This record gives sequence, structure tokens and C-alpha cells, in this order.
Amino acid sequence: MSPTRPKGLRNGWTTGTCAAAAAKAAAIGLVTGRVPDEVDVALPDGRRVSFAVELPPGGRREGASAVVVKDAGDDPDCTDGARVTAEVAATDPAGGGVTGGGAGGGVEDSLLVAGEGVGTVTMPGLGLVVGQPAINPVPRRMILESLAEVTPDRLLVTLSVPGGDRMALKTTNARLGIVGGISILGTTGIVRPFSTAAFRASVAQQVDVACAVGERHLVLATGSRSEAAAMRMLAHLPPVCFVEVGDYTGVALGRAAAGGARKVTMVAMAGKIAKLAAGVTMTHFHRSKVDNGVLASAAAAAGAGPAVSAAATETATARHFFEACVAAGDTAPLHELCVLAASVCRDRLGGEVDFEMWMVDFEGRDVVARS
Repeated sequence: MSPTRPKGLRNGWTTGTCAAAAAKAAAIGLVTGRVPDEVDVALPDGRRVSFAVELPPGGRREGASAVVVKDAGDDPDCTDGARVTAEVAATDPAGGGVTGGGAGGGVEDSLLVAGEGVGTVTMPGLGLVVGQPAINPVPRRMILESLAEVTPDRLLVTLSVPGGDRMALKTTNARLGIVGGISILGTTGIVRPFSTAAFRASVAQQVDVACAVGERHLVLATGSRSEAAAMRMLAHLPPVCFVEVGDYTGVALGRAAAGGARKVTMVAMAGKIAKLAAGVTMTHFHRSKVDNGVLASAAAAAGAGPAVSAAATETATARHFFEACVAAGDTAPLHELCVLAASVCRDRLGGEVDFEMWMVDFEGRDVVARS
């Protein structure tokens, strides 16, 4: 299920915003001889925000390294409290390294280096250069613009996040080929709690990476239990092939088709499959309800008995229908649901991709039906 955002929750700041603030503070330390106690940076929309500046262990205010502690607001972000650290040094304008874009030896050609706890890109598909730090384009631009507010000179900036390697274990970084730590992320500079936009973007990114590394069989799962079941039953496939799509089946199918996938296996439970069978590819429970007509059609097509047929028309949940089928020892209606859902998904894929739908039980133990 995609996350929903309860009202009244407090926003936070992305790792990208914190990295920009830490880099600016460290640059000020390099240029003036003193790291400030507070620094402000511009968000992508032009607003400016201020951050308290701390020092890394053993650091001095007279040095050129600074820490900004990430506050993710009320979002359950694994990087909340991370000590985003920047160390800045002057560099030879003619030297090589990781560039932020631009040329000419100025700040736009500054070197951004991954230190402890910041990941390195090892797979294509992320829109980043393989072998370079996992710093997304918007944070990279924010960092460079913040440095430019301090000096026009080309700088060497080492970004680190102590403990970032452990934080990354709670993310999909390893599947995406990001090794050694977290990514420096953010498109708006702001963390909005339980952001559906962020989840949607993550789904698209995971599919893109799988296709970019040449995988042609993708496995989409709608939740953690169905994903665990899929990974167990299709253990011969590499982890990058598996994508938890939540409610964003339509997004994932579109990206898979565009990326050149040749086969898609979708593993889900009865509720999501029933909604897909009704033609709903954005399946959030607030946005769509179970279509009893679809359940009744599946029951009729399978020649189901009275108990299952009654459950199809009387129930408010697909789970009740699922349980009625299992209790009757008749999974044929569930097979019909899979067939209907698979037809909808094939249409979304454009008919060029082999597609199969697997329905697992609510514990994610067994495949009960498939198309």
C-alpha cells in the first residue's frame, strides 16, 4: 500500500538540502577561517532556510569541515538524525575528478567526492554516472549554487554520513547498485511525510535500473509479503528484478514497457488483483473500491457454487471473497480474477510484453491462483 499523509505532520529536510548547507558552511570556514554557527541555503523554489552548524569529531571552528544534522520532520526516514558532513579544500582548476557540470575551473566545476557513508553508483539507469557518488541532480545543483554564494573558486568537497552504510541497509540502494552508503537525494529540498510522490518516483527508478542493466524479466509485487513470496519462488532472478510497486502498478508497467522488458510477473493478493481486474491500476484503497460486479463475473465464469457467488455480491472486501473460495475448495474464481487482471495489465504494457499474474495468500506463503 502506498503511504498516505495524515494531516498536521511536520515537514523535514532532504539529505540534499543538508549537504548543501554543510558544504556552504565548510566553504565559509575555508574562505574566512571560521565555520559559522548557522548557515542559510536556497531551496529549488527560491525560498531560503537556515540550519545550525555543528562540527565533526575533532573539528575546529577555524577549520573547513561542517556538519548539519538531518531533521526529517515526522517522516519515518531512516536518515533522520544523520550527521551530513562536508569537508572542503581548494583544488587545482586543471585537475580531474567528479564534476558538478560546467567547465572553466570555477565553482561549477567543483569536485564532489563520496566519503564515508555516501554511496557510489555501480549500475546505469539512475541518471548518474557509474563510478561517481550517488548525489542526485537537484542536490548536486543545490550544493554547487551554495558554494558559489561563498566563492567563485573550484573546490574539492567530500561529503560523508557516518553510519550511512548501516542506514542504506534499510533502503533499496543495494538493488539499485548503490554501494557503500546512502544517496544524497531530494527534488524540492523538503521531506513531506509519507509522500506518495516519493514512493512513485522510487518505483519508476527501480524499474529503470533493472531495465538499464539488461534484465528483461521483471517481478512486480504490491507489498512486502507478496515481494518476499516472489523472491522466494523466483530465487533464480537477481534482486534488481524485484520491485515493490505498492499502488503504482500502472507506473511500473509503463516504465517496464518503455525500458524494454520482455516478461513481467506480478505477485499480489486478492484485493489488489480484484481492483486491477476492474481496470484500476492506481489501487489505493481510498481511490478505488472492490467492484462486486467483477467478483460476480469471475464466480460465474468459473461456475462457482452458491456460497462463493453470494460472497461475490455481498462482500465489501476481496478478502472475504478469497476466503469463501478457499473454504469451498474452489479456487477457479480466483484464477478468473487473475485472468481478468492480466488482461488489463497486458493492455497497459501495449501487448509487446509477456505478462503473468500470480495470486498469493494473505500470509504470502503460497500461490493460490495464476493467469
